[in-house]
Amino acid sequence: MHSTTLFGVLAAAVAANGACVPRDLHATAAEVQCPIVFDGRVSADAEPTDFDSSSSSIFNPDYVKGNDLKWSEILQFPEAGSAHFDDETHKPFEVTLSDESIFQTQQGFRRAGLQFKGDTNNGSPGSEGIKTIHFSVKIDPQRALNLSHEYLVVWHEAADYSANQFNFETGTVIGQEGLPEDTWKVLDRNYQQVWSTPIIQDEWQNFAITLDFDKNTLQVYYSEADEPLESVTDAVSNNNAGEGQYQFGLLKKPTGTDDVVNSGYQESGIDEGIIYGSVFIEDSADGCISL
Repeated sequence: MHSTTLFGVLAAAVAANGACVPRDLHATAAEVQCPIVFDGRVSADAEPTDFDSSSSSIFNPDYVKGNDLKWSEILQFPEAGSAHFDDETHKPFEVTLSDESIFQTQQGFRRAGLQFKGDTNNGSPGSEGIKTIHFSVKIDPQRALNLSHEYLVVWHEAADYSANQFNFETGTVIGQEGLPEDTWKVLDRNYQQVWSTPIIQDEWQNFAITLDFDKNTLQVYYSEADEPLESVTDAVSNNNAGEGQYQFGLLKKPTGTDDVVNSGYQESGIDEGIIYGSVFIEDSADGCISL
């Protein structure tokens, strides 16, 4: 009788607090089915200072961040449960923004964007054939985003910096204010929305974007929590030319300006962040997609 009652209490607690319960109580990590090209999943024993040195970081330690900041001052390791493809050897990480998040002379932006180590601007294996970038994101209520601004969250920037082959965004898209601010949005190279979904405050949301660099198409996959990814678009036409690099983190655009790089309004006292997990790029040749 006692064990039955205890089980009932625990079950009720899990139901009431599912977002806070570690995954290993109710599910296991999804398996990666395809060859990994770049792995951005953070080791469970990683320390913040590991990301300040090329000898210990899985990312580029020098870019793209505030001029006077180290990655150990930007990255946090919150208690957020495990993301879709993260097992006990991985942990989530949070990319944060502050007033000091000014890269080079870009006074308009506040930005912190991680790049995979080895993802070179030209000749990168991530910009040829068919590649899928996977990532899971979760809101940090203690570092809420100001959705009156436009945020780039994950993107692929062409080598000549003239365009992004795709943007994964949230907030108020400049020039497209009719789009809801409280959604995750996938935009194509022409800055047109391909697909969107509402932000969920207390749960992991899982995404995959497949870029076919030969056929110039883009396809989006999505799921929530521990559910397998499902295709939510067809392979739509998109100009993927120009090589370049992936970034993931936060790029917060200003308001009230036509020159978003160099001017505009950013409030003071910024303390914002987004939680990431299950970040990697896989080779999707022959239609291989990890779900």
